[in-house]
Parts: sequence; structure tokens; C-alpha cells
Amino acid sequence: MTAEYDPENIFAKILRGDIPSHKVYEDDDCVVIMDVMPQADGHCLVLPKAGSRNLLDADPDVLGKAIAVTQKMAQGVMRAFDADGVVIRQFNEAASGQTVFHLHIHVIPCKEGVPLRKHAATTEDPDILAANAKKLITALEA
Repeated sequence: MTAEYDPENIFAKILRGDIPSHKVYEDDDCVVIMDVMPQADGHCLVLPKAGSRNLLDADPDVLGKAIAVTQKMAQGVMRAFDADGVVIRQFNEAASGQTVFHLHIHVIPCKEGVPLRKHAATTEDPDILAANAKKLITALEA
């Protein structure tokens, strides 16, 4: 089974407001932020507010609410970034590639013939993240 949830992980700190982020959506159960190391323009992360390391120890009700927000974000990134498709990724434990141990779901818009950048490879310019956040927010409001 998984280790205990650490409430000092970076996503927990973002949820508490201790660390800034480019927030694009929030409801009672989830916050969505732009990924600072995106694999494509518009790559965002769905963060449930309830603390769990990943899918393996999450409450099923939390998972249901998170997947509903994920669907909403997938529809939004398709519109905002004129995507041909969308990749949904969720990693569980280090062996799978999980690097932050707070449940989160990646929503990555894709374009035909354009490869995704490597996962967690380079940090994006904050101005580009802010512009991409604005595009997504606008698409969600449409």
C-alpha cells in the first residue's frame, strides 16, 4: 500500500495559498492550476482539495468529483487551444512516474503531428502560463 499523505507537499501548499499558482478553476471540491512544467500549451492539473497521495488511497467520492472536473477541463482545453485531442494522465507512486504525492490529474491538449514535451522536464515562463491560464478561463466561461 502507499505511504501516509504528507500535508506539506507542494500541491497542499498551493491549495492553502502558501505558494502562488496560475489558477483557472475552483469549486467546493477541486482547484485547477496550470502545470508549471507543461507537456503542451494548456496543460493543467486537477487538484482535489481533500488530501490523499493518489488514486490508491483517495475516497471514491473525491474521485468522482475530480473526474467530473477533469471532463470540464478537457472540454475547455480542446476549445481554448484548438486541440485535436486530449490526454488525461494520473500517476500512482514513484514507480509510475508520480513526483508530487497529492492526487492530481493531468489534462493535456494535443495537436495532430505535434509531440508532447517530456513530463516534468522544463519550467515554463510565468508570462506564458498566465496567458494560457487566461485563454482557458475564457474558454470555460464561453
